[in-house]
Amino acid sequence: MKAKNYFLPVAILLVILFLDQFFKLYIKTHFFIGEEISVIGDWFRLHFTENYGMAFGLEFGGKTGKIFLTVFRIIFVIAIAYYIKTLIDKNTKTIYVISWVLIVAGAMGNIIDSVYYGVHFGYDTWFHGRVVDMLYFPLIRTTIPETFPFWAGEDFEFFRPVFNIADAAISVGFVLILIFQKSAQHEEVDLDVKTPVEERYEIGGGD
Repeated sequence: MKAKNYFLPVAILLVILFLDQFFKLYIKTHFFIGEEISVIGDWFRLHFTENYGMAFGLEFGGKTGKIFLTVFRIIFVIAIAYYIKTLIDKNTKTIYVISWVLIVAGAMGNIIDSVYYGVHFGYDTWFHGRVVDMLYFPLIRTTIPETFPFWAGEDFEFFRPVFNIADAAISVGFVLILIFQKSAQHEEVDLDVKTPVEERYEIGGGD
């Protein structure tokens, strides 16, 4: 177990947490709820909103659900952090380790909001903070043609959810896991296969 194996995962974790909290606190202290500004044209905007539950503005079960979700996130982070340690100790492919680090970093970023923001900003108690969202990418805004068989004449927007850096880290992490999981598992299997020379020395018959 070498310290250098942990440097990159820890560095990425800290960078994501810093960026996530920096932008959340900046938006929270400089914008009012619902305020929106253009960053790049009409397709990348900052839009200040808060949610009480899950990623991308979803909600779950009111205040009781909020506590349940936060406690679940904490347990999840502890379990995955231990899993990441086992991956590092096995010299698993770096990109696969980083995939899990992104998920943990994102979960931790939203945990901080949930646990602390309500008390810090004085609008609620511990574990009832609202998660700050601000990244908004309305890439397509149009009206569905009247000739379309469903939702004719209704406004259509893609991508509608407002999210934050923590949410983005979690999403990217999951995508990377799907891409690299098989190759990472194959690599671990290869590391466990011993050469004839290694087996000979283990048995005790080597010179």
